[in-house]
Amino acid sequence: MSGLTADGPILIEATCNQVNQDGGYTGMTPAAFREFVETIAKKISFPIDRLMLGGDHLGPNPWRTLPAEVAMAKADAMIESYARAGFSKLHLDTSMAVGDDASPAPQEDVVAARAARLASIAEAATREAGLPKPVYIIGTEVPVPGGARETLGAIEVTRPEDAIRTVELHNHAFRAAGIADAFMRCVGLVVQPGVEFDSDNVAIYQPDKAAALAEALSQVPGFVFEAHSTDYQPQEALAALVRDGFGILKVGPGLTFALRETLYGLDSIAVELGLLQPAERVSVVMERLMLDRPADWTAHYHGIPSQQQIQRHFSYSDRIRYYWHYPIAQTAVQRLVEALDRHTIPKPLISQYLGAIYPKVISGRAKSTARSLLVSGVQHALEGYGRASHWQSSAL
Repeated sequence: MSGLTADGPILIEATCNQVNQDGGYTGMTPAAFREFVETIAKKISFPIDRLMLGGDHLGPNPWRTLPAEVAMAKADAMIESYARAGFSKLHLDTSMAVGDDASPAPQEDVVAARAARLASIAEAATREAGLPKPVYIIGTEVPVPGGARETLGAIEVTRPEDAIRTVELHNHAFRAAGIADAFMRCVGLVVQPGVEFDSDNVAIYQPDKAAALAEALSQVPGFVFEAHSTDYQPQEALAALVRDGFGILKVGPGLTFALRETLYGLDSIAVELGLLQPAERVSVVMERLMLDRPADWTAHYHGIPSQQQIQRHFSYSDRIRYYWHYPIAQTAVQRLVEALDRHTIPKPLISQYLGAIYPKVISGRAKSTARSLLVSGVQHALEGYGRASHWQSSAL
């Protein structure tokens, strides 16, 4: 379900690693990202006033190997650039240790003080730019961006008392920083409900294990929980998260995974139709590209070479998403789409290689074209979130 077809707003977020004042791995500053998203919105006639932009994990994470003051100065500049670009939802994430922190994770009061420091800068930037005041997301038990870096073990659900203490510490830190009014715009608290994924596994939400945490929400009025890493959760789990107070469900690699999955399905269809030479296959081009530039996957995928090859293409953590912007990848995708656009794609082949979205094709809700199938593949991954949100609306 898209914001356009559902006639509702849409929230799109950029993370600190993707987009920052230095360009991030996308090469975009926050202002450039806004322009990029708004260009797409205008192209499909999506109303700009229904588009919300958020900044995710805004803090020193991209510079965590640097000394604290240097890393925080970089984080200061980043959040100012987000605020001045009109991002209205800012997730303050200072939970990670930086270069000269004495412990693996900073003390909670240090995390809160650093978050308040960033909020102070965002407040000043929006005021000077004449922009609406942003809302903030806080929390100390924050999953790492992009899914777990190691194999999943037992996941500790946030203790209710820790969630409440996090709110209290941030309230105190915001007051100490002279921005008490900004704390009134802290609307979300990131906690760990027992949801996560790694390269090969997904930890599914179990409501009974998070029951005490859900009850604690009543003690922090004005807040909802924000759940990160909800990618690959089944429909019933997403609905249960919403029911239990998780008003914000974050999804990222799950969508790029769906895009890659659909591209590879189209890739196989093109081969069946004799439209591509073996070396032209998207999967072959992407394998060569990732081997030539291993920096974005080599620290995450382990095992023997054959296992790493499977992970490069099919991992839940979807490190392949870092490679689609390269010209060689874009050329391969364009070649695939153009080759298929010159032919009618047989529906039985769609059933064979794109079974998840075949019902949309056979019912007429999606066309048998490469572009329509790519959009439908990503929409299919989003539909569970739309249905979960609809449950919430219906229950009000």
